[in-house]
Amino acid sequence: MLIYNTTYQIDIDDARNFVIWLHEAYIPTVSADGRLTNPRLTRILSLKDQNSECFSLQWEVADSATLHRWHVAQGVALNDEMMKTFKDKVVGFPTLMEVIE
Repeated sequence: MLIYNTTYQIDIDDARNFVIWLHEAYIPTVSADGRLTNPRLTRILSLKDQNSECFSLQWEVADSATLHRWHVAQGVALNDEMMKTFKDKVVGFPTLMEVIE
């Protein structure tokens, strides 16, 4: 199993609306697809800045091929929607991690 994490940095004035958008639009849309599961949204405390907030959104995914198919089918469009909504006030970077037990 892999963890697909995206870390977002958003202007402080837009942070509340961003979290609402994630909960009401992004997470339900991704969850409905079924390829990414068990979303976990966290606030990052170690990167505190007066002008921004940082969040981490993690998903479980079976393998990198499944993640790629999701990205092509849905991820690009959702990212475009996020950019239209929040413009240059949000930046995100993805990380793919492997669970080691």
